[in-house]
Amino acid sequence: MLSRFNYSRLSPNSFWTKTSLYKTISESDFINHNWQSKNTLNNNTIMNIADTLSEFWSDVSRSQSSSTMSIKITPYIISLINWNDPYNCPIRKQFLPVKSTIESDHPLLKLDSLNEQIDSPVDGLIHRYNDKVLFLTSSICPVYCRFCTRSYSIGKNTESVNKKKFIPGKSRYEKIYDYIEKHEEIEDVVISGGDIYMLPAHTLFELGKRLLSIEHIRRIRFATKGLSVMPMKILSDSSWFESLAKLNNLARDQYKSIAIHTHINHPNEITYITKNAAEKLYKANIHVRNQSVLLRGINDNIETMYELIKYLSYINIQPYYVYLHDMVSGAEEFRTSLHFAVELEKLLRGCTAGFNMPQFIVDLPNGGGKRLVSSFDSYDRQTGISIFRSPQITRRKLEQSKTSTDLFFYFDPLRSISEKYQNYNATQFTELVNEQIINSQKNSRSVMPEKNILLKCEPNTNFRFKSI
Repeated sequence: MLSRFNYSRLSPNSFWTKTSLYKTISESDFINHNWQSKNTLNNNTIMNIADTLSEFWSDVSRSQSSSTMSIKITPYIISLINWNDPYNCPIRKQFLPVKSTIESDHPLLKLDSLNEQIDSPVDGLIHRYNDKVLFLTSSICPVYCRFCTRSYSIGKNTESVNKKKFIPGKSRYEKIYDYIEKHEEIEDVVISGGDIYMLPAHTLFELGKRLLSIEHIRRIRFATKGLSVMPMKILSDSSWFESLAKLNNLARDQYKSIAIHTHINHPNEITYITKNAAEKLYKANIHVRNQSVLLRGINDNIETMYELIKYLSYINIQPYYVYLHDMVSGAEEFRTSLHFAVELEKLLRGCTAGFNMPQFIVDLPNGGGKRLVSSFDSYDRQTGISIFRSPQITRRKLEQSKTSTDLFFYFDPLRSISEKYQNYNATQFTELVNEQIINSQKNSRSVMPEKNILLKCEPNTNFRFKSI
């Protein structure tokens, strides 16, 4: 008979006192969101942790010139890093870069890999799916993840990236409200950024209230990494939580729904503080879903992913998505192959009830949207090229003259493909794609277009298509 799962991480303990920087900090201070914000570390202060300029900290320093994301880490996250073995710590890897592990980008990878700016009819609004929009409220977060899919915008400028900023403001927001009101097909709004944690309580409430006043809006999802990196805000910022709870009640009164979508990647991110925050949300009838990213060296094994699912479920956070890592610049070391994601999902399925099992998906480069990792039309593991179709999104893009094909492509990291192709440039990979398109038409699994749709490589690795 199997033994009961041990949820030991949820027991109250002063885990932060094991870090020298916080060994004298009381629980009342540590679980206060204002204290966390005030003591958050950045590029200029991160070296305060270093006792000596060791090899590790020299490695951190050398990474700054090539990093696409600036450093911003809360004391909560700092306290969860294993400073006895920082190189192998799954928490450190997500937030603090080192030069020695950085890998070269794939030749067909780009900064805005999902083409969000192409699918933006109004500044700060992404309209890709027919009935859903993504509302980017700001460009700031409580922490900055190294693998951020929106690295073209989020955080301070770095030596390698000059960011596009989304500034919170009434005039910009009004243009977004106006667009949503005019497009009655829209029912679902995801409010992100940036992170909603960074919105003042009154701004959060007014934004949500304004959207709920639009008759055809049925669902609002608030996106925040807060439960991973600063869960105490739910407990100590009473005005912010009350705004969220009031919006939830207002939505229910209109038979509409509000949910939080959070982002926890590893079970070590979950503590008794996370549990207390999740329980407070649960008591307020606020549904929480989790979207993880499959990260090489962090959660790319069945044991870690199973443990993450168990912990999330226990604290009433629904395991919703596991994303195959986006093809964003500067984060190549984290990407796994499509094949690996498909196999991991197979191994995990059946470990828990079906409704509790996250979907493994790929958010297709160039704006193809989310597809199940196993739904490819063709896949060559030697070249690492997979071809997907996204008919509904293609229909929108065709109407807007943004594409002439329903084919979208994902490329495995170079380390996982045949050595023969690892040094190929963008033009050579483009030729491989075109060969695969033609060959795939002969594959009984594929339902390809009647015409050959060939890929043309443009400067800056932006894809363009043409029919022949």
